[in-house]
Amino acid sequence: MFKKIIPMITFIVCLLILVVGYFVYGRYIENVFGPDKERKTPAFTKTDGVDYVPMSGKKIFLIQFLNIAGLGPIFGAIMGAMYGPVVFLWIVFGTLICGAVHDYLAAMISVRSGGKSLPELIASELGTTAGVVMRFVTTILMVLVGAVFLSGPANLLVSMTGGFLAYKWWIAIIFIYYVVATLFPVDKIIGRIYPIFGFALLFMAFGIMGAIIIKGAPVPELFSNFGNLNPNPDKFPVFPMLFITVACGAISGFHATQSPLMARCIKNEKDGRKVFFGAMVAEGIVATIWAAAGMSFFGGMDNFHSFMADNGNSAAIVVSKISSGWLGKLGGFLALLGVVAAPITSADTAFRSARLIIADFLNIDQKSYMKRIIISAPLFIACIVLLNINFDIIWRYFAWTNQTLAVFTLWSVTVYLVRNNKNYFVTLFPAIFMTAVCTSYILIAPEGFSLSHTIGYSVAVIFAALLTITFAFYRKKLEPATIK
Repeated sequence: MFKKIIPMITFIVCLLILVVGYFVYGRYIENVFGPDKERKTPAFTKTDGVDYVPMSGKKIFLIQFLNIAGLGPIFGAIMGAMYGPVVFLWIVFGTLICGAVHDYLAAMISVRSGGKSLPELIASELGTTAGVVMRFVTTILMVLVGAVFLSGPANLLVSMTGGFLAYKWWIAIIFIYYVVATLFPVDKIIGRIYPIFGFALLFMAFGIMGAIIIKGAPVPELFSNFGNLNPNPDKFPVFPMLFITVACGAISGFHATQSPLMARCIKNEKDGRKVFFGAMVAEGIVATIWAAAGMSFFGGMDNFHSFMADNGNSAAIVVSKISSGWLGKLGGFLALLGVVAAPITSADTAFRSARLIIADFLNIDQKSYMKRIIISAPLFIACIVLLNINFDIIWRYFAWTNQTLAVFTLWSVTVYLVRNNKNYFVTLFPAIFMTAVCTSYILIAPEGFSLSHTIGYSVAVIFAALLTITFAFYRKKLEPATIK
């Protein structure tokens, strides 16, 4: 066993860094925010039996983990593995320095502000105009998530059941579930089944990790395979393509839309690090495992690239192949069930989040089922329309919109930290970096403006620098926060 683990230095070290990072850097970020265990949370001050419902820290952790997971740490990690072991660097340090900090602080600011949704938090820190833009962008992103995470699971279910039901019927079944989960009180469906599926997703990931170790799978080492190993490195450079490809396994703006859901249910501010920072680290661990599985299952990077090319670069087929190949028929079925549950349970909370974003903006009370239906109906109709658009196109724009939302969140949190006289550098540097990533991506990507790399990188650096200079100029003029 020990001889098999020795060649997996990069893989093992990355997992250890994530675990240690949770305890060390997570504790530091917690101290930066300064949670108050005596302060009453929105779960108690605004209890309504629908969205504001007190729940235990363990249950909320599993719900939060499943909310933010989706297909990202699995499909995104496998697509990121196409670049080689360099993906490990982004998953690990993206998770700790960017993603977990982003998730924790956005969530805790929501707790302190009475459970406000993300656009309202952005409006309070960056101004009314930014808030209006983010309400629009965030709502669109939530509907995109619903569409992306509806067609994907339906296709997997068709494959898993041998065509027992046609694609359209699985779409209908999942869609009905979305409607019910969006409208019912958070503790009636989400609070009961999410912890089970959250545990299943973690169990599946650790099952794959066990297979990697027991079988001595040839996980490539970073120190001997450093660089871009993508078959088409000119078209897919590490910067910025890798940082958009692997989102949920490193940093994702979608997470900040989900965190207020649990910010309305958390009982104690001191539970925040375990729930929000911890869920992001858990997702980083899942992404690390699946990236390693993708690079090692087929016996080497060349074989992995060939398999992807022969199967239309489908991460779903890779997941199915690895799960059944390493875990057997039963284990593979359970693993795939976890992969199906993850996106479904992210999409239903995406619709729920969209409902709350609109309700917060219009100041519409959500105790009445009819009011919830009135707000939700247009969202479901928009999702049905999007299902007629090519999945790959939706996914690309979802990925960029998702990371752009993270940029706005990071800048908003940075302003909050400045106004509260706290160490704002913990989010300033990630904000600058992600600004450059998203700007360069939309300029050079095929689905963007397809400009040359030189122009894209130059404009991205200049834009990020201008934002930084603007921030520095206005920093001292920011008024102290009203919510501390």
